[in-house]
Amino acid sequence: MSDYTQHDFLTRDEILALQDERLPQAVSRAANAPFYAAKLAEMGLDPASIKGLDDLHRLPFTTKNDLRASMPYGMLAVPRAQVVRMHYSSGTTGVATAVYHTADDLRYWAECVARGMIAAGLTNEDVFQNMMGYGLFTGGLGFHYGSELLGCMTIPAGSGNTARQVQLMREFQTTGVHILPSYALRVVHYCEENGIDIERDLALRIGFIGAEPHTEKTRQRVEQMLHVKIHNCYGLSEMAGPGVAIECPAQDGLHVREDHYLVEIIDPETQEPMPEGEAGEMVLTSLNRQAMPLLRYRTRDITSLKAGECLCGRVHRRIERITGRSDDMLIVRGVNLYPLQVERVLMGIEEVGSNYLIRLQTTNEMDDMIVQVELRPGTFFDEMRKVEALRERIVADLKSELLFTPKVEIHQPHALPVSEGKAVRVIDERTK
Repeated sequence: MSDYTQHDFLTRDEILALQDERLPQAVSRAANAPFYAAKLAEMGLDPASIKGLDDLHRLPFTTKNDLRASMPYGMLAVPRAQVVRMHYSSGTTGVATAVYHTADDLRYWAECVARGMIAAGLTNEDVFQNMMGYGLFTGGLGFHYGSELLGCMTIPAGSGNTARQVQLMREFQTTGVHILPSYALRVVHYCEENGIDIERDLALRIGFIGAEPHTEKTRQRVEQMLHVKIHNCYGLSEMAGPGVAIECPAQDGLHVREDHYLVEIIDPETQEPMPEGEAGEMVLTSLNRQAMPLLRYRTRDITSLKAGECLCGRVHRRIERITGRSDDMLIVRGVNLYPLQVERVLMGIEEVGSNYLIRLQTTNEMDDMIVQVELRPGTFFDEMRKVEALRERIVADLKSELLFTPKVEIHQPHALPVSEGKAVRVIDERTK
């Protein structure tokens, strides 16, 4: 067993003891950052008074707005000469923010990813094709370094260029991939259109998906169509990137690398802790990071802690799949909803393709939701009675889920716009 994998098999008491030891160290490092130095002083909180997990509740929450207000160096806790890499968040929900890494930060990050890959079943005999974007986005480089640490032959394919991706898979007999769920389905459609038998012509056996919200039905669809075991992975730039939590083959929640990350679930409104098993906003504290340690960072991601032991034998706490973001909630006709509720309905309908779009508009001072969906290739687009019957079924299923009646448009396969990178699912055109 490699040294960096040993913490995967700690007992529950050993994990808690390690967290109890590392939390005060993390607070001490964070206090070197201008933001935390000022914040803790404002609260009258001496970093040395934090002795362990029992003091966690005394620490302040950190938000994305705090990171934005502290740009560019207010969160940096080490001299700039110790920083060896900077990543930049996408800025899709506001002003982009920088995240800094020392050499040790990068090593810890690679180890966390590699541990998740090993738990999923990859070995140094695998050929791993990384189909995520490289550069400022953390998803590509995070899995790249984890794969190389594991010893896989690593293909840094990057994102896009589907024909080249499939050529690489066939030529080098790729066995593992890291891919966006929406892009995985585009690869499937490319193979269908070009007469490529995925099961016969490709050697895929393990895949990792993440970086964009998706439902369990979407994951199952990717598994069935790619003929590959798909593992959800979770990460965010503020905590280094992918590797915070990854599914094992039991696919019964994502194992948090608790020796690196302290996880809480809170009510996003009251900020009070939620009982285990109940959904709320995930809050993370980095326990080992040096350049940019974060205390009680509010991720805005909605999930819950999974109760019970995992079949794989690991006792690190697990989180359920992310069901949405507290800041992604839509209010339509007075109803609170998340886009993933729409996806859950659509992906459960066999005739519906992988791409869809939610358009929000104002008509006569009332909100309208228009759900645009594509048919799967080879489906009955020219048979109007069947198309209309399908449209009515989708409307009924969505009404049952959302508690109001949306409009539904049926489009032929590949008619809707396709995003490079993370899929854009909601376009809000309502008058403010």
